[in-house]
Amino acid sequence: MHKLHIGENLARALFIAAAGISILAVAIICLFLFANGVPAIGKNGLPDFLFGSTWRPANDIYGIFPMIVGSIYVTAGAILVGVPIGLLCAIYLSRFASSKVEAFLKPGVELLAGIPSVVYGFFGLVVIVPFIRENIGGRGLSLLAAAVLLGIMILPTIITVAQSALDAVPKKYYEGALALGATHERSVFRVLVPAAGSGIMAGIVLGIGRAIGETMAVIMVAGNQVVMPNSILDGVRTMTANIVLEMGYAAGMHREALIATGVVLFVFVLMLTVLFNLIKKRGEAK
Repeated sequence: MHKLHIGENLARALFIAAAGISILAVAIICLFLFANGVPAIGKNGLPDFLFGSTWRPANDIYGIFPMIVGSIYVTAGAILVGVPIGLLCAIYLSRFASSKVEAFLKPGVELLAGIPSVVYGFFGLVVIVPFIRENIGGRGLSLLAAAVLLGIMILPTIITVAQSALDAVPKKYYEGALALGATHERSVFRVLVPAAGSGIMAGIVLGIGRAIGETMAVIMVAGNQVVMPNSILDGVRTMTANIVLEMGYAAGMHREALIATGVVLFVFVLMLTVLFNLIKKRGEAK
């Protein structure tokens, strides 16, 4: 009994230490970003930095508005492509597919999650970019290519989390709907999907987070032009791509401006997380 008590205390201490290390890591990252990025924003001026349309490090002009717009557009496009397909696929695997079909498709979804982003980038260069250039127009390296590619990349996250949320809904909800005379399809879409709403939203938010933070694949297909896109066929540069492309040779104010771009990206993700928590709490209240 005494040994069991010691083991429980050791396990508790281990879990507390792991949680503390995680919190400390996040705190250190935040401290580094804000300590090195906020002064750069102050030197440039917040309005000029956020809403300036010119990024010219050689002349000490740092306006990241085209990158902010590019990130938002690419992420929005990925949501339009990935969320409907991912959600419908999760519903199918959870409530419509036979056990044999699920056993065949589920490993494929998991395999998609394990493919490196650079491989996705090569796929975009070889398949998506030429298809857009030959059938839709433009150079192919564009906002549309990046959105389609990111939409594919976020599918595993959305499908896996949404399916888990649907599978976790108590069977009595579905059986009760059937007992009231609802069809299988109506029971799924009108009862089970709303009941799993918070879990499905979590999958969507995680997918959006990956889309915002993705770098390598976007660099390979987006065109990386620091301009405001006027069309989905124009090239764009996202905030993450801007940091990766220029951090290797940046110094002084240029480096600080890139870190400040990371601060803006961090705030974007933080706002997204807060928004998700508010939606989740409102859904639980209802």
